[in-house]
Amino acid sequence: MGIVLLTFALFMSARMGIFQEVLYKTHGKHPREALFFIVGSLISYSSSVISHLLSLPGFLLSANDIIKFIKVFSLSAPLPALSAVPILSAVPRLYLYLAGNTLTQYVCISSVFSLTSQVSSLHVTLVLTLRKFSSLIFSIFYFGNTFTLTHWVGTTLVFGGTLIFTNVISLPWDEVEQVEQKKKD
Repeated sequence: MGIVLLTFALFMSARMGIFQEVLYKTHGKHPREALFFIVGSLISYSSSVISHLLSLPGFLLSANDIIKFIKVFSLSAPLPALSAVPILSAVPRLYLYLAGNTLTQYVCISSVFSLTSQVSSLHVTLVLTLRKFSSLIFSIFYFGNTFTLTHWVGTTLVFGGTLIFTNVISLPWDEVEQVEQKKKD
């Protein structure tokens, strides 16, 4: 089921990239406006805000789990390395990890919106697929999991597709087209 969800997310991400590309062509390249963000008390009530707010009721389905993990987070010990910092010395470590994760996700998402305004959606999808693949490989080695035949097949497909897309590897029909083009010239 996880592979199905990841595949669905990949296709939806590609579709969103195409949609953003069309919006940028129509209204100009403004990645900061395309990104839903809050600066101080300034809240933009554009359609992107509404689309983000529409997803919030979905969290009600996980309300029991969220409450359970709030309790778990609150019981975690503070980070000893921050004992010299007065404000952070009493904050449970899991809340700090959550804040760090949220910050890095914001940096990632804002970078994706900036990248989308600079290159085509196909390039963005390729970069994001490589990032996800790199995270997968890192977690396999970091957690000491075995690298199975399926991982090798996935590795070959991801890097093969990347090399073909970047024209490092030329396909036979590309060479035929190039020869035919030269004959016409």
